Amino acid sequence: MLDNADVMATAAVRDIARARAFYEGKLGLQPQTSEAHMASYRCGGGTLLIYESQFAGTGQATAATFGFRTGLVEAVRALEAKGVRFEHYDLPETVREGAIHRGHGRSVAWCKDPDGNILALAEG
Repeated sequence: MLDNADVMATAAVRDIARARAFYEGKLGLQPQTSEAHMASYRCGGGTLLIYESQFAGTGQATAATFGFRTGLVEAVRALEAKGVRFEHYDLPETVREGAIHRGHGRSVAWCKDPDGNILALAEG
């Protein structure tokens, strides 16, 4: 039933203007739709929706993952040049090379938006 439905990542934010500055200015996303308290972005074949909520930033797990076939290292470097800070985690059977954690056949880097939503960039 749901296997034929499109799915989107959703992240709650406290201040839509501040969030849009991050997602558009730092991450380089172009708005697909925009309303007073929400915006959506087309990302490859998927969609990221951000919306204002009093519960923004309360999650402690990844809110959205951006999948790369190639180019993760270059994307991380470009975002770091824009001031995006990446998180570092102690994960079993992974090796960290700068911001990128490698293991289990994939490479992943995590950053947070201004409200603390965790975003992953993954390759592999």
